Amino acid sequence: MEKLLYYVWEHRLFDNRNLLTTKGEKIEIIDPGHRNSDSGPDFFNAKIRIGEKLWAGNVEIHKNASDWKLHNHNHDKSYDSVILHVIENNDAEIVRSTGEIIPQLIIRYPDIIKDNYELLIHQNSFLPCGDRLHELPPLFLTDWITSLAMERLQEKARRICNWLESYRGNWEEVCYITLSRSLGFGTNSDAFERLARSLPLLFMQKHADSLFQIEAFLFGQAGLLDPEHFPNDAYYQRMVNEYAFLKNKFGLSPLNPECWKFARLRPANFPHQRIALLAQLIHQGFSLFTQIRETKDEKSFRRLFDLYLNGYWDTHYSFGQPSPQRPKALGKSAVDILLINTVAPLLYAYGVKTGNEVYNERAMNLLENIKAEQNRIIRYFSQAGIKTDNALDSQALIQLHTAYCVPKKCLYCRIGHRLLSSPINCK
Repeated sequence: MEKLLYYVWEHRLFDNRNLLTTKGEKIEIIDPGHRNSDSGPDFFNAKIRIGEKLWAGNVEIHKNASDWKLHNHNHDKSYDSVILHVIENNDAEIVRSTGEIIPQLIIRYPDIIKDNYELLIHQNSFLPCGDRLHELPPLFLTDWITSLAMERLQEKARRICNWLESYRGNWEEVCYITLSRSLGFGTNSDAFERLARSLPLLFMQKHADSLFQIEAFLFGQAGLLDPEHFPNDAYYQRMVNEYAFLKNKFGLSPLNPECWKFARLRPANFPHQRIALLAQLIHQGFSLFTQIRETKDEKSFRRLFDLYLNGYWDTHYSFGQPSPQRPKALGKSAVDILLINTVAPLLYAYGVKTGNEVYNERAMNLLENIKAEQNRIIRYFSQAGIKTDNALDSQALIQLHTAYCVPKKCLYCRIGHRLLSSPINCK
């Protein structure tokens, strides 16, 4: 409940008329201060007039006044700067470490804010505010969705820029990691990222003329090659032997095979095909980032992933289990995901890093030209009346769900903010 009190204080949603301390002194809130998310008082640099004196300092907020002592603030000198203790229940007098009494204010705010907050936070449904979204103006939702799309794209770009720092500005290496993570298609994204980060692109580029060696590198490092498995699969056993040589040459330590997830996946979605496709790209020399940077239209971006597996993979989805012969390639929806999660973020990050907004615009245009994703999250929002026209919209709703709905950050969501002070429409 303290989170709600922080919110009410920060946005001045409390009754500001005739404010008095618990000792009866008149209070005027000139500036509530700035929210502190780290250790120390809850709000910094507040300006408050108490009686005839103007104070500048910090504000601490608790549900009960006695929480001050419960949290040992009375012995912590970092809380001596608190000029006002904001509370709901006055059950104790509080002091600084010097023994000096700190003024307290009992905060009052409309019951409807508390009722709406309880409704949003404690509902177990996928979308607690879903049955109230129709109350919001379409323009309001459109503006928020646009902001969320930018927020998600910027988050991905920040991750790429952080990787760029770690890899000394090597865009191709960062592209390799970004693409690898995308090839996990959610279920195995973390495992693919770990694979790429444990196996430098440079190692494989030294053997890029041999597709077989690249596959041995990747499958072995993924922990998917065990000498005791599939003794009758000649290709597999050759790869086991090849990886043993490469592992010794480069001092590699393979991943734990248990990091890969197979439950509820169709054979076509097993990681084996994705790893084999990654090997194809590396075998071609892997200048993918350079190609992405120089490409300008959606069709050309799609051609970058126009890959087909052949040879062993014509008749296999995974090792040791022959399948009917058929060409294996990335389908349109799979390429969409790579464009959304690899190409657009890389373009945007490059635009941020170089200060060239052409690449930022190119990333946005690409997302606007791709069909909206279809998954459980998008379906729930659709049922609540929020439609998606393209991938920019669907990425926004995924951001809304993961960054606000799941962690119950309704107080930081524009929708939650709008609904908090709105009357509850009981049907």
